[in-house]
Amino acid sequence: MNSITIKNRTAMSFLNLAALSVCLFIGSIMFAQTDTTSKALGELSFESDVIDYGTIPHNANGERVFKFKNTGKAPLVISKVKASCGCTVPTYPKTAILPGKTGEITVKYATNRVGAFSKTLTVTSNAKESSKILKIKGEVLKEVQ
Repeated sequence: MNSITIKNRTAMSFLNLAALSVCLFIGSIMFAQTDTTSKALGELSFESDVIDYGTIPHNANGERVFKFKNTGKAPLVISKVKASCGCTVPTYPKTAILPGKTGEITVKYATNRVGAFSKTLTVTSNAKESSKILKIKGEVLKEVQ
């Protein structure tokens, strides 16, 4: 081989090594950012994700409370809570829940509807688990005459 071919191969090897080094460096930065972001999220921890009303009288108080704690490392913001039907009305905190603090989602079921029921609430937030399903169930008895 002549000296020009050796120099070209050496230059190509150096360029390949440099390109590989740049790719590895960029990849490690992206991995580090992803890892840091996943640690800095709020986390919804409910005492229970199901409320069982049991058997209740017609037109009884249909209000119940889901209690939760932000067990994450960042403020938690609930953006919406959607009920599976209009007979279930949720209310929730509109301000951020700081790490270690607690909050409540109140649900009111229309107990003028007689019979067994099973409904869901979908909680959307900036938590690690961005969508959480809560359930209510029970049975409303017929009105006593």
